[in-house]
Amino acid sequence: MTARILGSYWTTAGPVEVHTGREWSLFDWPRRCAEAARTGMAGLGLWHADLVHLLENRSLAEIGQIFRDHGLDVLEIEFLGDWFLDSGTPGRQASDETRKLLFDAAAELGAHHIKVGNILGTPCERGKLIDRFGELCADAATRHEAPIVYELMPFDRNAPTLDTALEVVEGAAAENSGLAIDFWHLGKLGLTPDDLRVIPKRYLSYVELSDGMRANLPDHVKETTKYRRLPGEGEFDVRGYVSVLRELGYDGPWGVEVLSEDLRALPISEMFERTVRSVHDSMQEAPK
Repeated sequence: MTARILGSYWTTAGPVEVHTGREWSLFDWPRRCAEAARTGMAGLGLWHADLVHLLENRSLAEIGQIFRDHGLDVLEIEFLGDWFLDSGTPGRQASDETRKLLFDAAAELGAHHIKVGNILGTPCERGKLIDRFGELCADAATRHEAPIVYELMPFDRNAPTLDTALEVVEGAAAENSGLAIDFWHLGKLGLTPDDLRVIPKRYLSYVELSDGMRANLPDHVKETTKYRRLPGEGEFDVRGYVSVLRELGYDGPWGVEVLSEDLRALPISEMFERTVRSVHDSMQEAPK
């Protein structure tokens, strides 16, 4: 069967400055949607800073209509951090503003999911983190139908392992919660495909394909934002991960999140074509 591919924001945004400057894309939304449709993608991702930029000239209704007019139907919205901080703190106030933006967009656009986590590594006691995640999911449930997916990543000091990330989503026990599994993070955590068998299908909400080298570069920030590779172009067991996740019952879209300065430098058509081709080539037998 043909893979339903979602081109994540960082994979398809072009020459942006990840976490250091202009994060919104120079590629207009209709052009991105047209390239996604041309190359057979099922959908795209929107980063919060890009969404703010798009809303300077278009309404959410217009953004959604353009997306649907191109035959796309799977939309990722990200990223929410610091939602676990105490109310009234500057970090939480900024997070709440982003939360409103993302929740409004999810409601209007019918998002597949909203991705949250702890990119900055802000500390939080585990019990409080679980409670706050439950509160976040409860708030989301009153405002839209998109699940809240907690992304496992090694630089999340509060839940830096698969077991602890599962502890967060299982502890919150929210019907609209789950995990986001990114192969880059799996590879950097040294997880094998069989290690994923502990994930209940109930919490297997979203999967992102990526590749890279097992050995770490000295500068982890540069490595994770500039030197990821398309699936099949590195050393991670992409096919093994895909096989086990299919066995576990994952039947959602396959995102491609590759933060690569080489990929960002390509013309937009080549960027989309290489992304789609890498998924099919690395999977051989396409996932559901």
